[in-house]
Amino acid sequence: MLWGVGAVVVGVLVTAGLLSSRPTASSEVRAAPPFTLPTSDGSEVSLADYRGEPVVLYFNEGAGCDSCLQQMAEIEKDADFAEAGITVLPIVMNTADQINADRERLGVESPFLLDDGTVSEAYGTLGTGMHEGLPGHGFVLVDAEGQQVWQGDYPSMWLAPDDLLTEVRRHL
Repeated sequence: MLWGVGAVVVGVLVTAGLLSSRPTASSEVRAAPPFTLPTSDGSEVSLADYRGEPVVLYFNEGAGCDSCLQQMAEIEKDADFAEAGITVLPIVMNTADQINADRERLGVESPFLLDDGTVSEAYGTLGTGMHEGLPGHGFVLVDAEGQQVWQGDYPSMWLAPDDLLTEVRRHL
């Protein structure tokens, strides 16, 4: 009988975990909150720099999350983003030293935008992953006019680049 109760408890926990790792999305349109952030290569990036072209903001847990950095490495390899004129900006709450060590180790070329939490909070990404005070694994599409037109959160920690591009194209 104890084994049966244990199996039911494990089943409930697995089901709860699977349900909580399901992606969520929103197509609510709003003005994208403006920002200027330092980057891991020592420069600065403003959302306003991308006015006139679509940009995907990739909020993620950053240093220590290999799947987050591997996600960016796979996006970099997909030439379809550049061909479509879509820039993907990874945003983390790390120091440059923290994220650069993982970028170098995993071969990620793109500099990461370094957020103190203000931008992640403005976009509603804090606490959407495994850690309450960090952004989860999500994407925000800002169109050429500066409107946030889609947001997708992927607690499973992965979205195939071609699936991301399909979502982006669907909302442009």
